[in-house]
Amino acid sequence: MKRLPYFIAIALLAFGVWIVADRPASPDHVFLGYVEGDILYIGPYESERVASIAVAAGSVVKKGDPLFAMSTTLLDRARDEAAARIAQLEAQVENLQAAMNRPEQIAVLQAALERAEAALQLSRADYERQRKLFTEGHVAKAALDRAEMARARDEASVKEARRQVEASRMASRTQEIEAAEASLKQARAQLDALNIRIKRQSVVAPADGVVQDVFFRPGEIVNAGQPVIALLPPENRKVRFYVSEPELPKISLGERVRITCDGCAGDLYGRVSYIAGRQEYTPPVIFSDQERSKLVFKVEAHLDGAARAVPLGMPVAVTPAPEPAESAQ
Repeated sequence: MKRLPYFIAIALLAFGVWIVADRPASPDHVFLGYVEGDILYIGPYESERVASIAVAAGSVVKKGDPLFAMSTTLLDRARDEAAARIAQLEAQVENLQAAMNRPEQIAVLQAALERAEAALQLSRADYERQRKLFTEGHVAKAALDRAEMARARDEASVKEARRQVEASRMASRTQEIEAAEASLKQARAQLDALNIRIKRQSVVAPADGVVQDVFFRPGEIVNAGQPVIALLPPENRKVRFYVSEPELPKISLGERVRITCDGCAGDLYGRVSYIAGRQEYTPPVIFSDQERSKLVFKVEAHLDGAARAVPLGMPVAVTPAPEPAESAQ
């Protein structure tokens, strides 16, 4: 390999020394960093299919504004069933409160028993059919489980109907009335729980903020807790910067700092909310003009006022700032 001429090497060396010597020094107590945010990842309470999305990336929302809604088809059917169950129990309590049951009432309960037994025969047949299909690999395990649950439900219904017929043939007692009222109270609690679950499927914004991203679209299935919307509240914006070990004693928790960046307003401030308990090596994305130490401490300051509008990732310079005159007094 040919060597560079001697005079070219001398010229390059002189040029490098001139650049280093001519570089302006950084002011004291100026720390370099960037804007970050603690994003809220909002998902559904239960696994379901997305029914609708009410926002898009970049949307500004207020606390309580709708974000997205999940399908409630199965829950609606369960609620209808619970409401019918309540109506049945209310009628049962009224019957028990009578001194004696009339023959017509006994006939009605007997018909209900026969209907329950017919439903049980159907569910048993369906279970045997699903079990055979599952053994042959034609249906999923979920179909077999649903058939088994339906059979168990109908068996319980038959037992209940038989006991109602037996109880109708004797005079009502206080204990029976109390038991029926307890069952009615339980059924109403189950209906309330279903209403809460249905209401939760329509998810609203937990705080004011800006939608950062939308991860799913209507028709897609989302698991419980899986994020659908990424929301960034203004108060969750913060500046992360790094302080060298000699400068660390000059920074304290709760201290007011000034934030400056290219094209930003001049009155941006924040407060130090976190100081790392151990040192780390200087991150490669932080470039300082004069580096006094290879070890730095990570510090975070939450932004105040207009500073919360600074975009994420924006490089900034942080300097300690005195307290306003009103605060000082």
